[in-house]
Amino acid sequence: MVQTDKLTEIEIIRRIVSGGEKSLYEIIVRRFNPYLYKTGRSYNYDHESTLDLMQETFVDAYRHLAQFEGRSDFKTWIIRIMLNHCYHRKQAAAFKNEITTDVNDNSKPMFTSSNYDTGKTVQNKELGHIIEAALGRIPLNYRLVFSLREINGFSVAETAGLMNISEDNVKVRLNRAKAFLRTEIEKTYTATELFEFNLIYCDAMVENVMKKINEY
Repeated sequence: MVQTDKLTEIEIIRRIVSGGEKSLYEIIVRRFNPYLYKTGRSYNYDHESTLDLMQETFVDAYRHLAQFEGRSDFKTWIIRIMLNHCYHRKQAAAFKNEITTDVNDNSKPMFTSSNYDTGKTVQNKELGHIIEAALGRIPLNYRLVFSLREINGFSVAETAGLMNISEDNVKVRLNRAKAFLRTEIEKTYTATELFEFNLIYCDAMVENVMKKINEY
């Protein structure tokens, strides 16, 4: 018998929608908590507001699971829902495409280091505040591209689809975001250190979301 934590999102959704196994949605929540958290923080929401947006996103996604057809990756689908919630809460203006010829995407990933020391990094709490503050000063359209590409690991094509911009514009915005941050944080830290969703919050999010969906 396949362990539930080994199930793919497609299998989980099928069993929830067709078989009524609502409890399996907990796997979805735990699996995608970190991605949604990073997305909300990259939108410049504080911790509490991000948690609210995450809960809204998970509940909204659950209500529309039957509409997920698998044409895109589930991570893309649910982050798009999160972005929509972030957007509507901010009532932000629609993104505009930049016209530029600077589309070189041959640079190395920004957050790489062969000398990564987990213990040292965890102790350096101030680093997180420095990075968050630096990202907060980047215009939203660059910050979101940076989050999707460098933190959440989406491809150029996936990011373009989520942002509704061209692939060239994704490359431009990412390069500009990197240029701004590089002088402050160098190449010492990994992307996963940004906006970590601590496990102490995971159980509470699961409990809140499952309580909500059990009302349906």
